[in-house]
Amino acid sequence: MSYELKHVFASLPQMERGVAKVLGGDPKGNNFLYTNGKSVIIRNIDDHSRFVNCVRFSPDGSRFCTAGADGQIFMYDGKTGEKIAALGGAKAHDGGVYAVSWSPDSTQLISASGDKTVKLWDVGAGTAVTTFNMGSDVMDQQLGCLWQKDHLLSVSLSGYINYLDKSNPDRPLRVIKGHSKSIQSLTVHKNDGRSYIYSGSHDGHINILSLTGKNDCFSGKGHSNLVTKMAVDDADQLVTCSMDDTVRFTSVTKKEYSASDLVKMDVQPKHVSVATGGLVLAVCIGQVVLLKNKKKVFTLDGLDYEPEAGALHPGGGTAAVGGADGKVRLYSVQGNTLKDEGKTVEAKGPVTDMAYSKDGAYLAVTDEKKVVTVFAVMDNYSVKNDFYGHHAKVVTLAWSPDNEHFASGGMDMMVYVWTVNDPDKRLKIPDAHRLHHVSGLAWIDANTLVTTSHDASVKQWTLKY
Repeated sequence: MSYELKHVFASLPQMERGVAKVLGGDPKGNNFLYTNGKSVIIRNIDDHSRFVNCVRFSPDGSRFCTAGADGQIFMYDGKTGEKIAALGGAKAHDGGVYAVSWSPDSTQLISASGDKTVKLWDVGAGTAVTTFNMGSDVMDQQLGCLWQKDHLLSVSLSGYINYLDKSNPDRPLRVIKGHSKSIQSLTVHKNDGRSYIYSGSHDGHINILSLTGKNDCFSGKGHSNLVTKMAVDDADQLVTCSMDDTVRFTSVTKKEYSASDLVKMDVQPKHVSVATGGLVLAVCIGQVVLLKNKKKVFTLDGLDYEPEAGALHPGGGTAAVGGADGKVRLYSVQGNTLKDEGKTVEAKGPVTDMAYSKDGAYLAVTDEKKVVTVFAVMDNYSVKNDFYGHHAKVVTLAWSPDNEHFASGGMDMMVYVWTVNDPDKRLKIPDAHRLHHVSGLAWIDANTLVTTSHDASVKQWTLKY
């Protein structure tokens, strides 16, 4: 068995701020030069009235400019430091200027501002040639910019990267969307014959990633807090739960949030699972809620255990709920109710995640004791096998479409791909995400696994058995 890292869909980059080894500034608006790594003030420049956010030399070295939180951009002689001009006169932007970038020929530059615009400047004339209006939302503030050969780029507060169009300043040529916060949840769904990766992050943003590398997102207002779990139901709806105390149903074809497809929960949901017939199981703090056709139909509360994760059998007849006490309780789904018939099975420790195989033959349960336990459904939920290998708490799992393999990810930053019938036949991916633990797993097909982490990246792996 082997694996190959096929793609890394990384988090959006942060644009470089300042040129600390060449020229810097201080909160008082003073600019100063560095020599051999030591700060030596050769000229004190106090033109800015607020913090200097960025300083850039022109490529030919003849000039340098400074951009400040006061909305001003000053131009200086590159050798003497004498001030040449203030771009735009009294003010270059109506908001703070966070970044500037020169054209390769040193005759022009672009500037990014909190006033939600990017401006293209004729340095010689000191005037703005083009103003790129990036939107009206607070997330449209422009925090970074780059002039790369023929391309003009900017970075919005939302984390989006914009390819600017000189001929159409109100509409970017291309917008690269993605996560700028840690990713918590992940799923894969095939729509119109194509597979799409859905991921939810700490700030409530849900990203849609095609296998071509193109990012998109849902329009409208979605979750306002961390998206803890997601799944796609048989009606092509992305079902998500969030720390904003809601469960949302969003059409993956319309790609638009709907205020009417929102279910407010009594307490914070942790986990969701879907089954046929519009059934959704939501595991919340101290509650287990059954939803049907986007409405709450039954609630279990006053529990003598803390529910942590849940899974609906694909056929919809059983709801398995794993608790912090290490027990998995099997409830019978009867119409619009959950009936406790006293059936439980034991994990090795507090349950962290669980899922049925696609064919419903097995139930896999991960726990804090670093073990994955698989139960055989048709054999009265007897233990099929225990899977050992993780060095820290296992936090997530996902079944392969072939029902013979499943993947698990843990706090040890490792991913294992297991064979159900042989615990010793496993594929280990060490340091799948080197900086943070694995937070989500999903399968595109039987040989392609997708992983994500709090490092805000999504990775695609090709597996060979």
